[in-house]
Amino acid sequence: MIQPQQPAPATATDSPQPAAASQLQQTAVPTTTPASQRAYQQACALMPGGVNSPVRATKAATGRDPLFIASGRGAHITTIDGATYLDYVASWGPLILGHAHPAVIAAVQQAATQGLSFGAPTTLETQLAAQIAAAYPSMQQVRLVNSGTEATMSALRLARAATGRNLIIKFAGNYHGHSDALLAQAGSGALTHGVPTSAGVPPQTAATTLVASYNNAHEVAELFNKYNEEIAAVIVEPVAGNMGVVPPLQGFLPALRELTSAHGSLLIFDEVMTGFRVAFGGAQQRFGIDPDITCLGKIVGGGLPLAAYGGKAQLMQLVSPVGPMYQAGTLAGNPLATTAGLATIEQLKRPGFYEGLEAQAATLAQGIRAAAERQGIPLQVNSVGAMLSVFFTSAPVTNLTTATTTNAERFTRFYQAMLDAGIYLPPSPFEAWFPSAAHTPEDIATTLHAVEHALSTLS
Repeated sequence: MIQPQQPAPATATDSPQPAAASQLQQTAVPTTTPASQRAYQQACALMPGGVNSPVRATKAATGRDPLFIASGRGAHITTIDGATYLDYVASWGPLILGHAHPAVIAAVQQAATQGLSFGAPTTLETQLAAQIAAAYPSMQQVRLVNSGTEATMSALRLARAATGRNLIIKFAGNYHGHSDALLAQAGSGALTHGVPTSAGVPPQTAATTLVASYNNAHEVAELFNKYNEEIAAVIVEPVAGNMGVVPPLQGFLPALRELTSAHGSLLIFDEVMTGFRVAFGGAQQRFGIDPDITCLGKIVGGGLPLAAYGGKAQLMQLVSPVGPMYQAGTLAGNPLATTAGLATIEQLKRPGFYEGLEAQAATLAQGIRAAAERQGIPLQVNSVGAMLSVFFTSAPVTNLTTATTTNAERFTRFYQAMLDAGIYLPPSPFEAWFPSAAHTPEDIATTLHAVEHALSTLS
């Protein structure tokens, strides 16, 4: 149950039907949050935009400054203002067990007593690599890194080293970190060389990236026909999560596998978001595709900074120190992060874990759809496993073009109404919701009551 500091919300029931207005008092926080406001003003004086990642700067999408978080427990977070929210951000995905899971915290506390970092090998790194390789047969060998950006950047370097080619194909709306070559995107899926979408990216770097529309294998085939032996790899989010959740259409991923194999290029699955979340073996297990290189992040560190990339052993032998492709990291495989990852994976192996988590996510997605239909609000809910997104549009969302038809003004009003009801959602219409194993049936019912009320304010 949500335990806000302001007047308490209604007691959730098992019914997904709309609650009476008296049951749905808008409660979680006052309209102004002085402590967070002061903290944000102080942060803005010391950090660009007051944040260390742009997605935390919430005003553009939500009309309000960010809340500052003091603590998290289970499915809830508490701000420095003392207000508690039911959380669907989950640190952008890695907290699949919820905040401060006792087994993970105990393991990290014990590891911390042995030292925080060594810059030298530990058996923890080998143990985690073994767990990853067992869950992802395509990753016979693994290199641990510190972030998803490092993983994808290194994967591209490896693909170029393996093929001797320079060009890569990415998809509009897929985000693979902030390395220069991946900050390129063509408008409306244009089949042209990319142009920089960030200041400071050299045009010649962006020009090595070709952009196609997500879920459009025909455009990829045309790029191969035009550039053929110049393309080193295709990199894709097998389930897009950074333009909101967009599932792959039937046949899309198999077509990418066929095209890359036929043209001597590599297929890179960016499973930083989907790895260990849409299935224990990620999207590649769920959809039955064997990529050449896989990038993992988020969950493999159990909430601490950690990521990985890997592939078949022969390919990974190109990586230094045994091969010519250089990549390094002093903190890679940090003992606290590897410990958190191992403790998290152990919990994920429990019988029925994914079945229970996916059932909860499905109840949430279906309940949102039903509420929108009752309220007469055009709305799409895209979901895969324990990831979902809400788009305020009447058309199916299958790529970036259709994702951007979502009604931004309605999203802002919906977000504020949900926040007022004690539900903390991603502060952008183009991000995924992440239900966790800590969300109870009562939490889902509470969320759906809040959704019903929030949607009623939009009609």
